[in-house]
Order: sequence, then structure tokens, then C-alpha cells
Amino acid sequence: MRFSTQIKPISYVKANAAEIIAELNDGGAPIVITQNGEAKAVLQDVREYERTQETLAMLKIIALAERNIEEGRTRPAREVLEELRQKYVAE
Repeated sequence: MRFSTQIKPISYVKANAAEIIAELNDGGAPIVITQNGEAKAVLQDVREYERTQETLAMLKIIALAERNIEEGRTRPAREVLEELRQKYVAE
């Protein structure tokens, strides 16, 4: 996705807020908002924001898992599954 086509000054956003929000809700690309010629914020649909946050959370989990593997903090799956079976069957 190219943000260069979706750059708008804050004055445009103020004057066209309802139109911009409708466009974002219809699947429009995020908009980079500038102030005094500098990029200051990104405006995007809330569903897309939530998807982005979920993706980042998954990537953090993967990175943590990879670090644990590299540091040797692992256990065989069979061992863990057996431990879980014993714990929950006993209850």
C-alpha cells in the first residue's frame, strides 16, 4: 500500500471529516495527516486498526516463542499433554 496518495493536511481533514470517515468505513486506505508539512498521524478504520493490533500481538507471541526455543526453554509436547491430562482428568 502506498501512503503517498493518501496524504492530507489537517485542514482538509477538519473540513471533510464526515466524508473521510465514510470512505474509511467503506474500506478506504488509511490517511496520513500532516501538520505544517510534516506527517503527524494516521487515520484508519477501527476494524482495520483492530486487525493490525491482533497481528502485532501474534507476531510478539511468535517472537517470544522463537526466543524461548533459542534459549532452550522447551519441553516435549507429549510431556506437556500428559501433564495437562493428569491435571484435568483428576479434577
